[in-house]
Amino acid sequence: MPILQENATMEQLLKDSPPILHARPGELLEGTVVFKGKNKLLLDLQGVATGIVSGRELRDSFNTFRTITVGDPLNALVLEEENDEGLVVMSLRMASQQKAWDRFHDLISENHTMHFIAQEANKGGLLANMDGIRTFLPVSQLAPVHYPRVNNADSVEIMQRLQKYIGHTFTVKIITMDEEAGKIVVSEREAMAEERAKALESLKVGDVKEGMVSGIAKFGLFVTFEGLEGLVHISEIAWGHVKNPTEHAQTGDKVTVKVIGVDGDKLSLSMKQLTRDPWEAVAERYPVGKRVQGSVVRFADYGAFVRLEKDINGLIHLSELAHHKVTDPSEVLTIGQKVEAQVINIDIDERRIGLSTKALQPIDKATLEKLKQELESKQEEVKKKEEKKTPAIQEALPLEEAQFVASKTGKKYYALDSAQGKKIKEENRVYFKNEKEAEKAGYAA
Repeated sequence: MPILQENATMEQLLKDSPPILHARPGELLEGTVVFKGKNKLLLDLQGVATGIVSGRELRDSFNTFRTITVGDPLNALVLEEENDEGLVVMSLRMASQQKAWDRFHDLISENHTMHFIAQEANKGGLLANMDGIRTFLPVSQLAPVHYPRVNNADSVEIMQRLQKYIGHTFTVKIITMDEEAGKIVVSEREAMAEERAKALESLKVGDVKEGMVSGIAKFGLFVTFEGLEGLVHISEIAWGHVKNPTEHAQTGDKVTVKVIGVDGDKLSLSMKQLTRDPWEAVAERYPVGKRVQGSVVRFADYGAFVRLEKDINGLIHLSELAHHKVTDPSEVLTIGQKVEAQVINIDIDERRIGLSTKALQPIDKATLEKLKQELESKQEEVKKKEEKKTPAIQEALPLEEAQFVASKTGKKYYALDSAQGKKIKEENRVYFKNEKEAEKAGYAA
């Protein structure tokens, strides 16, 4: 009887005891913290085993070791089933990594974004270690506001720009993930795609936006606003000629721009169109017919430039310097000379003011007679040229009706029969009924 009672008690104990724990490497187990040391944690695992977490395996992205206390439940990943002391070797770091993979899968399936804090930089982009998972943000996937735009794609300057982002928090979206290799690639551009699409939907030509200069190139300024980026071409930075965009803005400067073109996500912007063209005021100050004074500052083959005020010059063309023919402006003017002239034309688009000193000069009889003779001489030259182009008598006939073809060769004319005439260029042919008609017209065989 005692033996039966003992067996019954043993069976009851086995039935009531917790299941045997089989801690397999790679398995995630929950335990209770029973000891916290300077660099070690001990976990009670279901009352049948003790787990140990120590050294680098205590460090995870959630800083769990810093906040955990005795009695708290804790999940850790099994590294070894049992060490020399009979303890299950476990890791918070690897548990956190497993959680991270699960979290990354959830982010992808739900199309959500996450935060990326840059820890390193190389010429290809920015890197971070997220729970032991190598995470890469390529340069090409940076949002416009962070993209390192540099002249001539200088790798040294790109690297310098990227290093400034170390410690910066980016909002990104996962674009590729490789668990076997332990790597993921993220994109800031993709994370902002929806915001950019919404901004583009409501954007229209003529809109005025407050933005920031995100990059400078030889051909203009890149400006970002509302997740979008556009180009202020060098011709749209300021009125007048712009030699170097850096003279007007620096990266990071806040600027106001006007949208002047929308082509997909390619935006054309302007800064100068938000200000009045100073040449409109110039045109008001220098109307056609006004007498002005200025100093001769420069000669050109075609005339002389006169400074009217700061940054405003007028041109006196050779033909407007004097009533007589002038081939070189230095014949009648000297650099620095004060002159009086009359405004004869103004072109706002071309930034030009046409002046004339001739218009203010009296003309004497001798000069007037000389000009008259020059005009008559020119008219005679034109008349002679026209006569050379046209024969004295010319009958236009179809080729099949012509018996003779006259061909102009040099200054002489020759009559040829139609067969030979076919070999002559069309523009040099004159057709006649017969040889007699050709002779009447002054063409000799």
